[in-house]
Amino acid sequence: MKAFRNGITRVLNVLAGISFLAMVILTCWQVLTRYVLQNPSTWSEELVSYLFAWMSLLGASLVTCERGHMNIPIIVEQFSMPVQKGLNCLGEIIAFLFSATILVFGGVQITSLAMGQMTSSLGVPIGIFYIVLPLCGILNMIYTVLNIVDIIQGQTEKEAV
Repeated sequence: MKAFRNGITRVLNVLAGISFLAMVILTCWQVLTRYVLQNPSTWSEELVSYLFAWMSLLGASLVTCERGHMNIPIIVEQFSMPVQKGLNCLGEIIAFLFSATILVFGGVQITSLAMGQMTSSLGVPIGIFYIVLPLCGILNMIYTVLNIVDIIQGQTEKEAV
């Protein structure tokens, strides 16, 4: 399972990195066209905003992989180890349910609705950019299941990743 987790994480890191690099290049292009060529590029601005959303959601999946999502460890650490494991598992279950409901179910709904709408500058269906919602929801669900297995086996966050 560790190799599976590492493989997905490697792909996510590459995709998030490519998104970031593309955003930097496109933003430089946008500045060049706006201030040097005096003819602003509208498509690059639109693409940067969509890439930012993709990078953010891919990054959120990476945070889920590392069990870095929001929690209050000072409270959990006051309990015995079995209770800590239970609370950590509960946190992962809540993250799983959120991902299944909001990101996967809601993401599929909004992606389907948005396929009929076109972006103003790029001329592609908006739903293409919304596909990241259910994709990251599925990735988060996979990571939360892997995290629960690690918690039950007694692995810490550093050992799991």
